[in-house]
Amino acid sequence: MPPVSHDAPWPELPYAAWKDTCSTLQLWTQVVGKVRLALTPWLNHSWHVTLYVTARGLGTPPIAVGGRDLAIEFDFIDHVLWLRTSDGHTRQVMLRPVSVAEFYADVMLALSELGVAVRINEMPNEIPGAVRFSEDRIHASYDPDFANRFFRVLLRSRDVLAHFRTAFLGKVSPVHFFWGSFDLAVTRFSGRTAPPHPGGVPHLPDAVAREAYSHEVSSAGFWPGSDAVPRAAFYSYAYPEPPGYRTQRVTPGVSFEPSIGEFILPYDTVRGASDPDALLLDFLATTYAAAADCGRWDRAALECAMGEPGKVRPV
Repeated sequence: MPPVSHDAPWPELPYAAWKDTCSTLQLWTQVVGKVRLALTPWLNHSWHVTLYVTARGLGTPPIAVGGRDLAIEFDFIDHVLWLRTSDGHTRQVMLRPVSVAEFYADVMLALSELGVAVRINEMPNEIPGAVRFSEDRIHASYDPDFANRFFRVLLRSRDVLAHFRTAFLGKVSPVHFFWGSFDLAVTRFSGRTAPPHPGGVPHLPDAVAREAYSHEVSSAGFWPGSDAVPRAAFYSYAYPEPPGYRTQRVTPGVSFEPSIGEFILPYDTVRGASDPDALLLDFLATTYAAAADCGRWDRAALECAMGEPGKVRPV
């Protein structure tokens, strides 16, 4: 395996160049995510199903399975899916250009060999026109270079999102990866309930969408793009959208996309900035302020100074 270059912490990630790998990888992460979903008790806002950025890729936390624990990790450096149990057993599925159907079969076999009995819903979520995992022989692309670039973008994005997260005293989500929408996200909550979500997300029960948005939120994150919106970008939105939100002054270079109801900061704008971290942090702060001010959140009670390493927050 040739050494991986880390010269560009914010590497190029043109959607058109890796869209086939992106589409396949989204479906592969759904297979793994649904294993966690099937084995884990429900947690508010579907936080029990997400993946987390690791030092090598994307993975689950330990999942309790019959007195043992299971962890599954996409390693985008050596390009291996690792399945490990707490009693020392492991299995590997090599990440290579194979169909979703073959990947699904490989993962299910590895779990069976580890003594993990699990059945998952094979229908992908939040993807129009999706087919069952075991029947999908169309999506079969894997470019290791672009998979590694995507991972490196997630690493740097996670760092900034995690730093942003420290400045909030109210309920706030972990920085985690949603395999349905295929994005890295962090969400702040006002503490107030929200009107019922209308639902209508492709291949996602309306009850799940309504539970996810049961309370007012300001959410932001990174999304690699899709055929409908073919560019990587950072996004920020509020639910419900308060009056005046979309006309608030935010970071220069950011636009509001009415079709999706979100502020958008193109990834290329961030990677081309003299200080990408500072630009992204400003985007997160200003779009959150737009949601909090227009929504009349109790900012004085919910916010605090940004955290510093090794320094206790004064109270």
